Amino acid sequence: MKNGRFSDAQIMGIFKKAEGGIPVSELRREPGMSSASFYKRRAKFGGMDTAMVSQIKPMSEENRRLKRM
Repeated sequence: MKNGRFSDAQIMGIFKKAEGGIPVSELRREPGMSSASFYKRRAKFGGMDTAMVSQIKPMSEENRRLKRM
């Protein structure tokens, strides 16, 4: 599985700045994120805090393992 370029904390920080009113074009330019990946991650992680995002990864690994059984 490919590791992401950005950590969960970085992604959540970018989303918090977006909620503060900073334009998306400025937000994604600084870390070098494309607009497609920004909106894709916002759809996946929007409305979550850092603790919830960190719980998603182990749960998805467990689900993947259970589906293989």
